[in-house]
Amino acid sequence: MDNRFGIAESLERLGVKSKNLGSSTGESWLDSGKDFFSSVSPVDGSIIAQVQETSAETYESVISTAQMAFEKWRLVPAPKRGEIVREIGNALREVKADLGKLVSFEMGKSYQEGLGEVQEMIDICDFAVGLSRQLYGLTMPSERPGHRMYEQWHPLGIVGIISAFNFPVAVWSWNVALAWVCGDVTVWKPSEKAPLSGIACQHIVSHIFKKHGMPEGISSLIVGDYKVGELLSHDPRVPLVSATGSTRMGKLVGKAVGERLGRALLELGGNNAIIITENADLDMAIRGALFGAVGTAGQRCTSTRRLIIHEKVYDEVKNRLASAYSKLVIGDPLDERNHVGPLIDRAAVEMYLKAIEKVKEEGGKAVVEGGVLSGAGYESGCYVKPAIYEAENHFEIVQHETFAPILYLIKYKTFAEAIALHNGVPQGLSSAIMTTNMREAETFLSVAGSDCGIANVNIGTSGAEIGGAFGGEKETGGGRESGSDAWKAYMRRQTNTINYSTELPLAQGIKFDI
Repeated sequence: MDNRFGIAESLERLGVKSKNLGSSTGESWLDSGKDFFSSVSPVDGSIIAQVQETSAETYESVISTAQMAFEKWRLVPAPKRGEIVREIGNALREVKADLGKLVSFEMGKSYQEGLGEVQEMIDICDFAVGLSRQLYGLTMPSERPGHRMYEQWHPLGIVGIISAFNFPVAVWSWNVALAWVCGDVTVWKPSEKAPLSGIACQHIVSHIFKKHGMPEGISSLIVGDYKVGELLSHDPRVPLVSATGSTRMGKLVGKAVGERLGRALLELGGNNAIIITENADLDMAIRGALFGAVGTAGQRCTSTRRLIIHEKVYDEVKNRLASAYSKLVIGDPLDERNHVGPLIDRAAVEMYLKAIEKVKEEGGKAVVEGGVLSGAGYESGCYVKPAIYEAENHFEIVQHETFAPILYLIKYKTFAEAIALHNGVPQGLSSAIMTTNMREAETFLSVAGSDCGIANVNIGTSGAEIGGAFGGEKETGGGRESGSDAWKAYMRRQTNTINYSTELPLAQGIKFDI
């Protein structure tokens, strides 16, 4: 392992060892008896550490502990739960540099993006602290005299969380910070491609829960491939499963959870576009498109996949983007002089290459040609060139999400055509328009505009703040995480009617006298 940036010291401070048990109910780590698998850094191809997979038997122990913890945790007043989450946020502040470094090295995103991901964790903890005093119900007038109606919210129980490699810690935090203040307990299966980040987080939060005398099982961890995730999605003891990942994965989770009439909170694929109108500030448009397309090496669910450009500015945008791409520096993401790091693994590289081959077969033309980088600094085989291709929206490959830095340029004539092209894909996560025309902007945000869960004006598709609900429509799954009233997904609603009169009238004026 290359230790130029102090990775070994960061791992030690985060409690990550060379061999790690992957099943935990808190500060207790359970030996499953299963084999260990390696977490390999795409930065240099080195094995960072090994992790033991969770077995079915260990999973049962985790779930039974979580069930018992819920019985106690739900009785802790919500503001007190919020105070514990506040301390977790403060603990994350103390390890921000180390955890950000681990995220960067294990996943491959830039160190600045790794730090940003940990900051998201801190921010959602702050949000959840305030939320712990705002789990509001409503009071409704009753049609019956001497009666009062209201609704209240109760915790669900165990919340299962299945997260993806591209945000190995932030998306987990969106879920757990809300679930914990709502009174739920959580069982997390991080991506098997980035398990060490999950292990580090479990060490951090379990210490805080123990410090406050809370039972084991409020925060639990299980590790492994899709088969471990299937244990969660098929388990009727887990009333809510929050899953982030591909549409294919989400459909399997949704089906399994739906068959047992559980709840699935799905945040799946995105095929995100920016419309650049003839009225756009092109300096802003180029900057927004550049980070959206190449940030995290195109491995964000909100990455910009398509640019829908008005014919009057099409050539200028194309040429300026090609010039900007020529200045990108690709390399070790921990070196802050570099703009783009590696893809997560060689399987991702193969998908990238197949996508390029496919777009060419369908008639796409290269603006900036792609390819795999080799030589000094690229020994892992995971570094690729961010690429741009002129394409048509109906191309099969354009209709799919490729988790890689490939950007498609699509030309349009009329604004109505731009909206139709924008919405003409199966996914509906994030969207943006670049324009200084108020009518174009407002139309894009109207019911006749973007069909996505996120719609932006004069910023890119990538980079969401925790205060807003995050998620999308269509094949993106319809789930909402993080801010606004997303907390309601983690609770059950109960309607209550109290009769304080001496009579017993029935609703709707029904008479039932004996």
